[in-house]
Amino acid sequence: MTNDSDEIEIPRGKPAFDQDPHRVREISERNLEAAIGREVRNFRRLQGMTVADLSVVTGLSIGMLSKIENGNTSPSLTTLQVLSHAFSVPVTAFFKSYEERREAVHVKAGDHIEIERRGTRAGHQYHLLGHVGSNSSGVVVEPYIITLTTESDVFPTFQHEGLELLYMLEGEVDYRHGDNVYPLKPGDSLFFDADAPHGPENLVKLPARYLSVISYPQR
Repeated sequence: MTNDSDEIEIPRGKPAFDQDPHRVREISERNLEAAIGREVRNFRRLQGMTVADLSVVTGLSIGMLSKIENGNTSPSLTTLQVLSHAFSVPVTAFFKSYEERREAVHVKAGDHIEIERRGTRAGHQYHLLGHVGSNSSGVVVEPYIITLTTESDVFPTFQHEGLELLYMLEGEVDYRHGDNVYPLKPGDSLFFDADAPHGPENLVKLPARYLSVISYPQR
């Protein structure tokens, strides 16, 4: 078991996250010019180029490139071909976010899917809450409700890529991650690198249920 010195301290104050979840994207994906402009800007920045650099490479004026990136003009096919050569990408790459489908999965109470995962053979019940496959974020997220009962075995040998978040809903378990063991009670959470061996080591109070959210890079 961990002692007080092993506990993870959460930094005080407001975290310095780069992304503002409340900011509404100003560019509509249904606007073709805006979608093209956003992709041109993204490719330029990925290659560490300024607008002036791109102007020299393509022969297009800085003013024209600024209009394209801001979605204020509709570039011709010839212009897109010039840009595609400059970035070494196909012309179609500039259209990938135009009317791109954004998926959402709504799972009603009792409609979750029970699936087979590695821990199933140890009596761990996995209920998948939703799944979005290929998406623009480059990340896959798997949210589960995991239930442990008197028929469940301890199984502290899970190991997989990505990050995992546990949020305890019911019961109590001692959960191992690497060399540490964390007592989890309702309301407790554990966020960790899933590449280290991990899993419930002691089933203290059953039944136990916790939310498990696993994220890893999209292939």
